[in-house]
Amino acid sequence: QVQLVASGGGSVEAGGSLRLSCAVSGYTISTGCVGWFRQAPGKDRDGVALMGIDGGTAYTASVKGRFTISEDNAKNTLYLQMDTLKPEDTAMYFCAAREFSGSRCIRRSWIDREYKYWSQGTQVTVSS
Repeated sequence: QVQLVASGGGSVEAGGSLRLSCAVSGYTISTGCVGWFRQAPGKDRDGVALMGIDGGTAYTASVKGRFTISEDNAKNTLYLQMDTLKPEDTAMYFCAAREFSGSRCIRRSWIDREYKYWSQGTQVTVSS
């Protein structure tokens, strides 16, 4: 049974930092495709950062240079370090993992419906 548990959200002022964690069980993140998504009120759920094959990373343009996705394979945990936060970063944040066949996931995706496994959300609120 795959389980993702996200934590680390909170309320900060603009310019502040938060670090989100996603503890994963039943799925090996080092061979999978995992990422962070967010959903603001009244908006679609969008990809924020992806960790893909061979440790590669990808970021949506609005967070590039401010957010860093990383993983601790020994703990099977995914992280999202968020610096220089802006009010427009306010959203519910989720981590997600794609189902795949074979020995490892070979294609990461920005499309949320292609992810089978999801954490509960963790709220991030940035005040101006």
